[in-house]
Amino acid sequence: MGEISKKLGLKIKELRERNNLTQFKLAELINMEPSNLSKIERGIQMPKEETLEAIMVALNADLKELFEFDYFKTKEKLFNDIINTLNNATKEELQAYYKIINSIKDLKR
Repeated sequence: MGEISKKLGLKIKELRERNNLTQFKLAELINMEPSNLSKIERGIQMPKEETLEAIMVALNADLKELFEFDYFKTKEKLFNDIINTLNNATKEELQAYYKIINSIKDLKR
């Protein structure tokens, strides 16, 4: 399979984990064999339209959210994008970014 199926699989896995669901439980909710869901999450198999709709309902996600892959980039690309954003930010935006970063760092402690 291609890059889209791999990224879609990663996104489904991310949303499943965010919803505290195991592969087995999500597979049960969408009436699918866990082994087939595993193939979807690994990007080996692309879900059918009906399956995609069932996944969206089970994960409380919309189609747009499922196909938002922008942050699936290399560390280098992410770093460069962040640097560019910071370089073009106003003072107020930088202050907001600073608060956000520190909030995230505080969560990890």
